Amino acid sequence: MAAFKQFNSQDIIVSPLEVNKSFTFKGDGELSASNADVNRFLGKNTNFTASNNQATGFNSGSLILSQSSIYNSVKELYYSNYLSSSFGDDAITASVILGSDPSGDVLIGPNGSNGRYVNYLQSSLTQSRYFPTGSNEQVLVFSIPSKLFGDYIQPESFELYLNSDNWTNVQSLITDDGEGNLLSASINVGNIFYPHGIAVITQQDWNSSVTLEELYEAEDAFPSVTVSFSSSYTIYETQYKCTIDESEFNFSQNPSIISGSVTNNVITASSVPYDFATGSFFSPYVTTVGMYNNDHELLAIGKLAQPLPTSQTTDTTILVNIDR
Repeated sequence: MAAFKQFNSQDIIVSPLEVNKSFTFKGDGELSASNADVNRFLGKNTNFTASNNQATGFNSGSLILSQSSIYNSVKELYYSNYLSSSFGDDAITASVILGSDPSGDVLIGPNGSNGRYVNYLQSSLTQSRYFPTGSNEQVLVFSIPSKLFGDYIQPESFELYLNSDNWTNVQSLITDDGEGNLLSASINVGNIFYPHGIAVITQQDWNSSVTLEELYEAEDAFPSVTVSFSSSYTIYETQYKCTIDESEFNFSQNPSIISGSVTNNVITASSVPYDFATGSFFSPYVTTVGMYNNDHELLAIGKLAQPLPTSQTTDTTILVNIDR
């Protein structure tokens, strides 16, 4: 049997808790969408209708992505302010004079498109970004789905390691610096966008022994391709403060304290409590806390490690924590 008490707003506290998990995926196809869901896309600066505009990615099914689409999507999303300057174009501002003449409002000042894009800067520091714009130049994109990285990739956790005996002792390590830059031996070779799970290699000559196209196609010729990162995900812990005042719940509803016949938890007229339950010092014990909705439907149950006696002189508080 149970007794109910309504929660007040001050009895409920919701606290965020950030949790992390590290992942490491190695080659032999494990980076493909059919396995580890870490996908690679090769982008190429070519015309959409050109014969060398090939499909890219390791997605199965009906999803077809072209190399020119990847190239232009990455350029528009992340580098549109960095095509004429590696440190980004200054934002262009103009003033509007309302109703200055019969024709209507007049725009005073430059009205170009430079500096007007949001390119998802990953740092408050001035960031340098390079994007290749020559004909047939390429970019390589590593795409990690949100079900793996959660809210975002932990800064300074991304690593891309290459090692193969099929080539001449190729060994290279790409890491992120925590500010959105991908570095190889202190050389900026691309950028990482932590909330999107996207890493882009833009330097064509980042490694003299490996081209971006070889790295993209490195299923068999380059099996030791390792990608590792740490995810970040926020869960919310809700704490319910269950307070029993000294004058509340001071009797037991447990049928076991009744002497005589008890049928289906119904106490008959001839049943009386045992002597130990009739004294003024008797306090019932709490063993279970149930969480109910407004319709008295049981939603959650919390079991105490051992029965807890209620106090006759002070409040008794039980804290129930639920993660969601």
